[in-house]
Amino acid sequence: QLQLVESGGGLVQPGGSLRLSCAASGFTLGYYTIGWFRQAPGKEREGVSCIGNSNKNTYYADSVKGRFTISRDNTKNTVYLQMNSLKPEDTAVYYCAEATHSHCYSVIPREYRSWGQGTQVTVSS
Repeated sequence: QLQLVESGGGLVQPGGSLRLSCAASGFTLGYYTIGWFRQAPGKEREGVSCIGNSNKNTYYADSVKGRFTISRDNTKNTVYLQMNSLKPEDTAVYYCAEATHSHCYSVIPREYRSWGQGTQVTVSS
């Protein structure tokens, strides 16, 4: 299993931007489909986005489509989640994880493993 470490979270005002990073150690991240998830207090973990292992496809939840962009830099062994036009409802702990399959047609938490420790994103004025 991969070891994944998220970073880049913080406090931002509504309408602001953050870029989250998901870094892998010991493995070539480009071989894997990677997903981003979030969990707000009192709510279930939900899928946000994923990027296929060959970069052929990406997927976004309706709630973030048009505002978030997932990408990867294989030279840095890192997957990014650029978050723009942030809203208070985006507040959550954000996690990245490795898919147990190669496709990226959805982000269902039970189909992912090797969860990182998460990074807190707070959108508030």
